[in-house]
Amino acid sequence: MSDITTSAFVRQDLVPERPAPVKTTGFVGFLRTRLFNTPTNILITIVSALLLWFTVVPAIKFLLIDAVWSGKDRTACLAENAGHTVGACWPFVQAKFSQFIYGFYPEPERWRVNLTFILAAILLLPLLIPRLPAKSLNASLFFLAFPVVAFFLLLGGGLQGFGVSWTAGILSGFNDSIGEAGRKLGTAGETIAVIGPLLWALGKLIVLISTIVSYILWPLTWLRDQIQMSGRPVWADFAATAAIVSILLFILNGGTRAGWRPLITSLAIFAGIGIVIAVMGLDRGGLPVVDTRLWGGLLVTLVVSVTGIVASMPVGIALALGRRSTIPLIRIFSIAFIEFWRGVPLITVLFFATYMLPLFVPTGFTVDGLMRALIGIALFAGAYQAEVIRGGLQAIPRGQGEAASALGLSWGKTTALIVMPQALRHVIPGLVNSFIALFKDTSLVSIVALFDLLGSLRASFSDPVWSTPTTLFTGFAFAGIIYFIFCFGMSRYSLFVENRLNAHRRN
Repeated sequence: MSDITTSAFVRQDLVPERPAPVKTTGFVGFLRTRLFNTPTNILITIVSALLLWFTVVPAIKFLLIDAVWSGKDRTACLAENAGHTVGACWPFVQAKFSQFIYGFYPEPERWRVNLTFILAAILLLPLLIPRLPAKSLNASLFFLAFPVVAFFLLLGGGLQGFGVSWTAGILSGFNDSIGEAGRKLGTAGETIAVIGPLLWALGKLIVLISTIVSYILWPLTWLRDQIQMSGRPVWADFAATAAIVSILLFILNGGTRAGWRPLITSLAIFAGIGIVIAVMGLDRGGLPVVDTRLWGGLLVTLVVSVTGIVASMPVGIALALGRRSTIPLIRIFSIAFIEFWRGVPLITVLFFATYMLPLFVPTGFTVDGLMRALIGIALFAGAYQAEVIRGGLQAIPRGQGEAASALGLSWGKTTALIVMPQALRHVIPGLVNSFIALFKDTSLVSIVALFDLLGSLRASFSDPVWSTPTTLFTGFAFAGIIYFIFCFGMSRYSLFVENRLNAHRRN
C-alpha cells in the first residue's frame, strides 16, 4: 500500500523547457525596458525619433556634409561654383574669425588679449580641480590680482596715483558735488516764495556739512598734494598707502598681542603689487591705451559675463542676508532693491547705466561705457542671485545657528563658516542656471553700442565679399556652437560639484 501511494506522486516524464528570460541588459535591454516597455513610451519614442530625423539630420547635413570648407570669397560658397547644394560656408568663419574673437582690437596689440586668456586659464583650471592644493592662494590670485592685471593688459595706460590719491580724489569730488548741490538749493530757495525759506535753510545746512567734511579731509588732501609734488608720485603714493593700510590692519587685529602675521601678510601683498607695477611699467605710462569701443567679439562676451557672475555673487549674498535681517532699515532697503531690479528689464538697466549713470557721479569723474554696462549687469544679476541664495538660507535649520551660538561663535563666523556654505550647496542648480542665463544675456549689450560675439557677427554680415545665401545661417550656427560649449561646460561642472558636495551620497 505504501509503494502504490508513493508511486502516484513520481513524475514519469521530463519537465518542458521554460522560455529564456527577457534580456534587460545591454542595448537591446535598454530598448526593451526604457523605450518600448509601454504603449505610451513606444509612441513617445517614435515621435522623438521622427523629430530628431527632421532636425538633427538636416543640421548635420548643412554643417558637415554639404558644407564648403575652403575658399577666398563668396564665389566658393555659391551652388553654381560648388557643383552641389551648398550648406555652411566655413571660409566665411575662417576669414572673420579674428573679428569674432577680438572685435576691432588693434592687431599688433592682440597678444595682450591672448595673454589675458592664458592667465585666466592658468588660474582658473587649478581652482576647478578639487585635489590640487593652495586653493586660498589660487582664489586670491584669480579673484583679486587677476582682474587688476587683466584691466591694465586689455585697456593699457598706467597709474596716475594709488590708494591715497584715489581716495582723496573720490571723497573730495563727492564732497564738492554735495556742496555745489547745497549752494544751488540755497539759490533756488531765495527765488521761491512758498517753501523758499525751508530750501534756503536746507541748502545752507548742506554747505555747512560740506565745509566741515572738507576740513576733516584736509590731512588726506594735503598728503595727496605732497605726493604729487614728489619726483615719483606713483611710488610715493604706493609707499604711503602700504604704510597706512598695514599699520591700520596691525592695530585693528590687536597689535603685538595678536602677533606680527597681519603686518607681514599686508606688506607681502603690497610687495607683490609693487612687483606687478614694475614689471608692467605702470609707473611709466604702461601699455598703449586701447579704448573699450574697439573691444568686441568673444572678448567682450567673456569680460561682461565673467565680471557679472563674479561681481553679482557678493551683491546677492549681501542682499539675501539683508532681506533676512532683523533691522527694519536694512531689510526694507534690501527688499526694495531686489524688487526694483527684478521688475526692470535688462535692456532698460543697460540704457540707464549707459546714459543716466554719468548724471549721478561727482563733477569731473567719468565712467567708461563698458564699465557702466558692467555695473548695471552686476546689480541686475545680484538681485536675482539674492533670491536664489535666500532660498538656500531658508533651507538651513535654525538649530545650526543656535548650536554655533552655544559654542560662542559670533554672527559673522556662524554665517561664513556654517550657514552660508550649506546654503550655497543647496542652491547650486539655481545659481548655475542664473550664470548660464547671464552668459547668454550678454548679447543685449549690443543695444548700447558694445560689440559682443553676436554684435561682431552682425557687423560681419555687412561685408559684400562674403554675401551668400548661407552666410547668415553659418554665422549664427558658429555663434550657437560657442555659446553651447560654454553653457554645457558650466552645466556639467555644476553636476560634478553637486555630486561631490552631496553629503548623503553612498561611498
